[in-house]
Amino acid sequence: MMVSRQVLTRTSRIRASRARLQNRIAAAVIWGGAIFVAALFAWLMADILWHGWREISLAYFTQEPESAGRLGGISSILVSTGLILIVCLVSALPIGLGTAIFLAEYTGPEDTVSRKIRLSLNVLAGTPSIVFGLFGNAFFCKMLGMGFSILSGGLTLACMVLPYFIRIAEESIRSVPQSYRMGAVALGLSKSTQIMRLILPVAVPGILGAIILSVGRSLSETAALIFTSGYVDRMPESLYDSGRSLSVHIYDLSMNVAGGDQRAYSAALVLIVSLILINFITGLIGRAWSRRMISIS
Repeated sequence: MMVSRQVLTRTSRIRASRARLQNRIAAAVIWGGAIFVAALFAWLMADILWHGWREISLAYFTQEPESAGRLGGISSILVSTGLILIVCLVSALPIGLGTAIFLAEYTGPEDTVSRKIRLSLNVLAGTPSIVFGLFGNAFFCKMLGMGFSILSGGLTLACMVLPYFIRIAEESIRSVPQSYRMGAVALGLSKSTQIMRLILPVAVPGILGAIILSVGRSLSETAALIFTSGYVDRMPESLYDSGRSLSVHIYDLSMNVAGGDQRAYSAALVLIVSLILINFITGLIGRAWSRRMISIS
């Protein structure tokens, strides 16, 4: 009897030591992956900062490009980028949010319509950006007669970011506890009132995450904009003017302009810092909104 107890004790100790070893290996792998990603980002930022900070000044943000971007600043580039982003978000957010609400609140997971919509979104999410560029050029630029313009570029980007925005917004809406919906039904609230006054306010942090992803995808896109918004680096006067985005400006300086590498680094630094600031500000808004909702509840 004593021998069997000793064997069981020894076996349990061996299993416990193996479990601890497996946990340590898993933790090491996870930490190693996280450290690798952080180190890669730090190396990328250090390289861009080292090569790009020399050109950064007030004049760089207020002057227009000269000599194909070798001289001057990026004021017209920033304006074009901002206008393209505004067109993209104004077009994508209402359609995307409406579709996400429909999928999360008015259809079930196994509904035929919702399954087909999700399949279409998955296909669109995996479509290369160059395909969206060709589609935007054929549909917006030629068929609708918009030509190479900020409007064509923004609408093409809206088509690109819709799949990501819809799926993230849908999951955010679905993550709202079911008890909220049951309580609203018990109070006699209509479906539209439930969505507008209860569900969407709770899902705001997740929707903001979808917006951040959309902004990041829009600001970093190059291939689609080359075929839709064009290369022109002058200050746009309307949405029907051609405009060069910041990502296209970086590509053009590094690939087509002799001696433009230094300015390409500077523009890349502006782009990355802009993305970081947008993420930081949106995160602050999301946390403040969450605290407000908690205090109200």
